[in-house]
Amino acid sequence: MALCVIPGQCPLEIRHMVLDYNGTLAADGTLAPGVAERLRELALPPHSLTLHVITADTMGTAQRQLEGLPCELSILGPNEQDQAKLEFIQSLGVEQAVAIGNGQNDHLMLAAAALGIAVIGEEGTAAQTILASRVVCRDILSALDLLLKPKRLIATLRR
Repeated sequence: MALCVIPGQCPLEIRHMVLDYNGTLAADGTLAPGVAERLRELALPPHSLTLHVITADTMGTAQRQLEGLPCELSILGPNEQDQAKLEFIQSLGVEQAVAIGNGQNDHLMLAAAALGIAVIGEEGTAAQTILASRVVCRDILSALDLLLKPKRLIATLRR
């Protein structure tokens, strides 16, 4: 993402987007309509984000659903997923990362990211995850659109 200057704050220069899968990008294991197109657009200039999907893949569908999309998929083990997600985003450099999620196991990565976005989807959102985020969106499309149309993000976060 090109440099995003939010009045009263340090500029954001996002290079990585880390996304949860179930409950965030997908409902019941199926990618939400409109997500694939937005992910493709975010991977291209002027945004040029490196997209990472990190998930426990509860439904076992992430690889098939994300096939052909410009994102790297990481499947987590069943234990300490919140810590694993935090360590993953730290390995990328939190100051250049946006994280998007909805579950209890997403709260640490959202809090650590330069920009943490909680989404409220069909599964709902863990209260701790909402409190750990800088922005809360009604769904994944709204969250992705904040990055595609950064003036929306500026309007939300300016002081």
